[in-house]
Amino acid sequence: MLEKLPDVLGHALRNQRAGLDTLAFNRVDLRQGTAAITVSSLSFADHAQIPVPYTADGEGLSPPLQWTGVPAGAASVVLIVEDADAPTPKPLVHAIVVDLPAGEGELREGALESPANEDPPAAPHTGRNSYLQAEWLPPDPPPGHGVHRYAFQVFALGPGETFSDTPGRDEVLDAIKARGIASGMLIGTYERPDTSIRADEEAPAAIPAGPAGPALA
Repeated sequence: MLEKLPDVLGHALRNQRAGLDTLAFNRVDLRQGTAAITVSSLSFADHAQIPVPYTADGEGLSPPLQWTGVPAGAASVVLIVEDADAPTPKPLVHAIVVDLPAGEGELREGALESPANEDPPAAPHTGRNSYLQAEWLPPDPPPGHGVHRYAFQVFALGPGETFSDTPGRDEVLDAIKARGIASGMLIGTYERPDTSIRADEEAPAAIPAGPAGPALA
């Protein structure tokens, strides 16, 4: 959807980014449980590019995910996917999934409803993305804005109140603060080429330098 925006708009917003410190992973201090869960994908490595089929430039399917290290006391698992480099005050939410079974788990490719996959079999309990849709929002960064970092964040929750039918980010954050036990994060990147820069020119810095680990606020 954003691929038709002019590069000049991406340039103008280049320094406008939500930031890693605004991610759910960095908003809640789970002490020893922070980063205790290992999140991975069969399709891309941590901080590597997300393959085109999982973006708005491809089929737009949700990517396969796996996680291990969920504590024995967990009652359920939550997934929230956010864009740390969206030109907005808060990260753009690309997916929320709640009530996943506790313990080691996975979401297979295309498990979430998306514009290209409107009726996946046995779809999990999905919350609202930033476009208020209960589905996977494929990466769709503005051209010329540089590299975007998409954080696939997994949280183990203890027993507690049930989620609403389509929970949003605030409801999920409240649940994590109240009964979060452990967390983990996988970051995938995606960038649309800047067509205003010639091959013999150097592109401006895409994202500010700095650590990618917990930054509590």
